[in-house]
Amino acid sequence: MARTLSLLAAMIRKNMLVTLRYPINLLGRFVTAFVIMLVFMFATLMFVPGGLQSLDSGAESFSLASTMIYGFVLFLFISDGLWIVGYNVRWEQYEGTLESLYLTPASRFLYLTSRLAEPLLWTGLIAATVLLSVRLILGALPMANPGLAFYTFALTLGGIFGSSFCFAAFTLLVKEAAQSIANLLQFAILTVCALFFPFRVLPEPVLILSRLVPLSYSVDLLRSALLDFPGGYPELASVQTELIIVTLWGLLMPPLGYLAYRWAEQRVRVNGSLAEF
Repeated sequence: MARTLSLLAAMIRKNMLVTLRYPINLLGRFVTAFVIMLVFMFATLMFVPGGLQSLDSGAESFSLASTMIYGFVLFLFISDGLWIVGYNVRWEQYEGTLESLYLTPASRFLYLTSRLAEPLLWTGLIAATVLLSVRLILGALPMANPGLAFYTFALTLGGIFGSSFCFAAFTLLVKEAAQSIANLLQFAILTVCALFFPFRVLPEPVLILSRLVPLSYSVDLLRSALLDFPGGYPELASVQTELIIVTLWGLLMPPLGYLAYRWAEQRVRVNGSLAEF
């Protein structure tokens, strides 16, 4: 156990050192998140009757603004999960270290797990900065049912990171094409999982797709809990049903994603494409 923890700490330290060697890039992530939050927040207020002034007096208006903000926080983790965890394989190939890594007995599980430290730390700090900024601009956001909200959020992260392991496996197979797929996935998730708006505004065909994606139930349950289950929430299913779906997704996706990654790794090692661009 001590050796495992030592190896994990060494891998995390390496990843953090690489990130800190590019401070402008790290600062840019904070600034970009803040700017995007402002853009989406004011875009949302365009659809709120009365705009910013109505938030103090209109519960429905404030609920809509809160829905967007909580969705944006989830989007930060989804995006960084795809890029930092899922697409990091390409960076290892660019750096010329991926092939040499697989010539060592280094644990693949620890390799993937160490990649989670960066989105948990930096994305967590970015999300906290965004929420603090919103509090200064709009006032305190509703944060009811903290226990259920935390449980849902933790399992949602498990599902997101497990899906990122699957995307890392996909990246090994398709190489550079994964970048375009990652961009497409981000915007598809924005719409299908209704991160910035209620599910009820989606057309029926899109809503059918939403019900097939486990992340949709995480989004619905998390914001419903934080908003203290206003009328019509949750929108996709009962609280008990959504809780079961979120729990299964959060617990099953990490091991399934790891198995998918090991399968893809073995495939590219056998066909000799591990270091190909």
